[in-house]
Formats: sequence, structure tokens, C-alpha cells
Amino acid sequence: MNDMDTISIRITLPDGSVREYPKGTTGREIAESIGKRLAKASVGIRVDGVLRGLNEPLLEDAEIALVTRDSEEGLEMLRHSAAHIMADAIKRLHPGVKLWKGPPVDDERYGFYYDLDFGDDRLSEEELPRIEEVMREIVKADLPFEREVVDRDEALRIAREMKEDYKIPILAKVPEGEEISFYRHGDFLDLCRGPHIPSTGVLGEGFGVLSISGAYFEGDAGQRMLTRVYGHAFADRKAMEAHRRRLEEAAKRDHRRLGKDLDLFSTMGDFGPGLILWHPKGGFIRHKIEEFWRNRHLEGGYDLVYSPHIAKADLWRTSGHLDFYRESMYSPMEVDGMEYLLKPMNCPFHVQMYRSRRRSYRDLPFRWAELGTVYRYEGAGMLHGLLRVRGFTQDDAHLFVHPDQLDGEIARVLEFVLEMLRAFGFEDFVMELSTKPEKAVGDDAIWEKATAALRKALDASGLDYGVDEGGGAFYGPKIDVKVKDSLGREWQCSTIQLDFNLPDRFDLTFTDRDGAPARPIMVHRALLGSLERFFGILIEHHAGVMPFWLAPVQVAVLTVGERHAEAAAAFASRLRAGGVRVELDDGPDKVGAKIRRHLWQEKLQLIGVVGDRELESGTLSVRHRSEGELGTMSPEELSAWIRERVEFRR
Repeated sequence: MNDMDTISIRITLPDGSVREYPKGTTGREIAESIGKRLAKASVGIRVDGVLRGLNEPLLEDAEIALVTRDSEEGLEMLRHSAAHIMADAIKRLHPGVKLWKGPPVDDERYGFYYDLDFGDDRLSEEELPRIEEVMREIVKADLPFEREVVDRDEALRIAREMKEDYKIPILAKVPEGEEISFYRHGDFLDLCRGPHIPSTGVLGEGFGVLSISGAYFEGDAGQRMLTRVYGHAFADRKAMEAHRRRLEEAAKRDHRRLGKDLDLFSTMGDFGPGLILWHPKGGFIRHKIEEFWRNRHLEGGYDLVYSPHIAKADLWRTSGHLDFYRESMYSPMEVDGMEYLLKPMNCPFHVQMYRSRRRSYRDLPFRWAELGTVYRYEGAGMLHGLLRVRGFTQDDAHLFVHPDQLDGEIARVLEFVLEMLRAFGFEDFVMELSTKPEKAVGDDAIWEKATAALRKALDASGLDYGVDEGGGAFYGPKIDVKVKDSLGREWQCSTIQLDFNLPDRFDLTFTDRDGAPARPIMVHRALLGSLERFFGILIEHHAGVMPFWLAPVQVAVLTVGERHAEAAAAFASRLRAGGVRVELDDGPDKVGAKIRRHLWQEKLQLIGVVGDRELESGTLSVRHRSEGELGTMSPEELSAWIRERVEFRR
């Protein structure tokens, strides 16, 4: 009998129950002892908080949680293992290829990739189905993933023997004393921390090879260009097919495609990558967003302010941006022999407004809001339509509050955030409170008071929220609010960030009730995030079909024939007099083509057709994009119908 079989270890399960197993029992064996269904669903195990492979033996008492294939961690393990299987398939087809890295990724389209050097060989998109076919052969073979731990010298020997040149720089970065491991399945061996699924067969059928692109070694444009092969993997084929359908729908809604098709915006291209040109229709939608934003702020007790686009480097040095944000700022420009920089943020300017005169506790709170355009450097590879740009308008506000006012002001701000987002058609939110990190400025009492105010506001909202313990910035706790769009994707929009740092750096004070100087608390707050990014999200959420209150054209009046043109023009004039935004189409095209163009290509919600019957009755035949035929209406009736929907922001 093996000595290990005579020694028991105590395993604590997630429900708090304790079971005894022989020392050396694997996670797979524990899963099987609990139930066949759990064993089949499990791909990994968390041991005392550390993710490990199911085949690794447990040698001492531990708290464990089994990781199932459809969980976030389980999917990460599936995708990491799929990357190894894909690299194996590629090496079988191209034996001379050299491997760099193959991680899982958190990406809407891709689940994993592998970067490879094909040397003088080449890989084409046409070969991807063959790679996937070989992957399925490897999966069918159900080869176990085996972990091999070696010392540094042995690891280097293996890398050199396998002629895997790109693994040597990776090994050079491994700290002394850190464990080095390889993972093997069949004849394939790769340097990897792991963990992996138990065997290739566990991957199942829910995977695919998607595309190829270029990637510089170490992300350095001065290094060799490698080939990046992308794939994705899911818990099963059904989940993969559902994901692919979502991708197809997302592609139809892509704001870059719709922005071009609907003539909303374009980019400067070679004359300024990451800089946006707002075309008339996009500009009108932006105008309506800004108009609503400004009106709601004025109604909500805010003051509107404006600030310059540049400032002397000294401002950014005092604010700390030159220390912790320099890489995202543009190079200085010389003005009168002094360095000036484009602003990456508005907050230091609002601080200067506060400092412009002496303040009393009676003055507080200040609520200052600005649609301020800022400039931040993004790498060319990171630019993405309206979602990642280099110049954008931030819907910024900064509050300067007395500590006693904090609870009320934070509650007002969160209520304002949710009200604003709901106005644009978002109803599903993901909220998170981030608390004090290990390294932080400000005393504990202020942190506790501020965090309590944020938590109280979240509780009062009645919505669920998560807590990222220690995830706050060094200068204050915060609330992040994400919206879920019509495809269920999460988008970060709003932030409520408390700041104990800038008031200290700029020595902001007010005279308190006792006549002594005191420090205000500063609150950074964005509702939409930036107009550019929010507009991109809005386009995709509504699939380009804008609500009536935002739509540049609320109804198109179409003629059936030339003889209806005069009446159609008169109807359009009456609609405009009723406050409706109208487009008149009295061209020679057939009415069916006009309907398709306005409802489906231009994505209007509403058309009014004028033919012989309408000419006789003095009405329009009204059709809605999704609701179908609405019957006949006079221009005044249709105006009232549209105004009602505008009033309720539909």
C-alpha cells in the first residue's frame, strides 16, 4: 500500500462542509466523489484561492471550489488550453514555426490567440479551416495535459533543444526562485504557468479558428513582425453558435459602419488619426445631446463653466499629471519661451477657478459642469472609431463640498447619473464601489466617511452593485456605472470619483463655521463619459435607429407620383410648422424603393406616403418602421403623435 493512502487530508467545500480524502487525491477525484454531473462540468479547481489543474494532487488540508466550464474562470482555462491545441495543430502543419505566447483574452470577438514566427513560410486565411480540422483531431485523441516543473537551466536547455528562440527572453524575465513549468499534451510541449483543463478532449466542440493579423514581438515596432492567429472557445457548441449570432448582429450595428452609411461622422484619417469630424446629421444628434445635458444640469443646480485647451507645464506638474499621466499627454509646445501642453483633463482648470477667490462654508457646495474637449495620446493600434480616440469632449463636472454635505451630494449625483442614462434608453446597469487601496492619501476618517457616502447612495438606488475591495484610486474611493446595451454588452460610462489629492496639491481651503481654514472634498463626476464614445455606444444600442427626440429626421414624406408633389410639399410645411423635422422625397423613384431607402437604409422610424387617396382626403398614410401601418393622419395629427414621443424621449 502506498504510504500516501494511509494519510488523510481535510477538504473544506464551498458550503462549509468538510470531507476527508487520502493525501494525493486530485481535484478530478473529489469532483467524482461529489457527483458525476459536477465531475463532467468541472475543468479546474481553486485550492485556498489559487487556481489549479484538476489532475494535480492535493497534499494538505485545503479549502476548495471546483471550477465549471461555463464559469468565467472555466472559460479562461478552456481558451488557454485551446491556444495550446491550436499551436500544436499549426506546428503539425508547419513544423518549423516558432512559438512566442498564446494567452486567453477578454475580447468581444476573440477568446484567445497565439503569436508565431513562420520564418520564410506563410500562413493564409484559407488555411484556417484546416488548422481547425487538425485541432478537432487533437481534441478527439483526448490527450492529457501534463505539468512538468523544471529549474531555470533545464528550462533553457529545453527551449534551445526545441529551437524555441522566443521562449528564452521570457525565461530571462522569470524572477529567481519562481517556479518554471512546461505543459505537455502528446508530443507538444510549451513553456506555460498554466493551469490547463485535464485533457484535450475536455475542450469539446465549442471552438473555432477565426482570423490572422500581425503582431510585433514584445509589442515593439522595431522587432520582428510575427503572425497572430485568433480563435474562440466556449462551454459547448450551442454557446459558440449563440455567440456567433451575437457577433453577426454586432457587426450590423457597428457604429463605424453605420456612421458611414448614415453619414453621421468620419475620422481625419492620415491628416489626424483618432480625431473625429461630425457631419451635419451626427452634429445635429450631438447638439440634441448637449442641449439636453446643459438643460438638465442647469435644472439640477449646476453652473456651466469653460476652460482653455492648453496650459503651462507648471499646472500639470502641480496637479501630478506630469508624474503619473505623462505617457498619455502630447509633447509640449513652446509659447513665449515656456512649455505649454494640451489638456488631458479639465479638473486642474476647475481647481484654478476655485482658487480665484476666498471661499466660505456658506458658498459650498460648488457644482461646476463643462463639456470640455481634451486630448490624450492613444497608440495607433488602439484607435477604434468613436470608442478610442485622441480628442474627445468629456461631460465633466467637479463638485467642491463641505464634508458634512457629502452624503446628500453623492446621493444627488448617483440619482442624476441613472436619470441621464435612462433618458437615452438604457435600463440595465452594472455598478461597482471601489474602496481604499493599500497606498492612499488622506486620513482614514475621511476615507471612511467618503466610502460610507458612496455605499449609502448605492443602497438607496435599490440596484445591485459589487464591491472592489482596495480597488479605489490612491486619491479616493469611487463608483463606476456601466450600461448594458440591447445585445447585453457592458459599456463603462459614468464615474463618481472622490479626490483628496488635488485639494491638497493646490492647497484649496474655505473658511469654516469656526473661522478656521478647512479643506473641501472634491468630487469628479462624468455622466456619459465622453460625447464621442457615448455616441458610438448609442448608435450600436439603437442599431442606428435614433429615438424621435434625437433623430435628425423624424419623418420622411414620400410621393407616389409626380402629381402628388405639390400636396406633399404642403404637408411637409405643415409638419414643420408643428415642430417636426421633415425630409421631403418627391423624386422619380418608385414608392417601394423610397420606402426601403428611408425606413431600412436611412433607418428612419416613420414615413408618410402621399398618393391619390391621400390627395383626396388631405391626409398622409403613415407607416412605422417596427409597428407597421398606423393608418392615415393629417399633418397636425401626425405632429402631435411625434411630439408626444419626443416628450417621453422615445
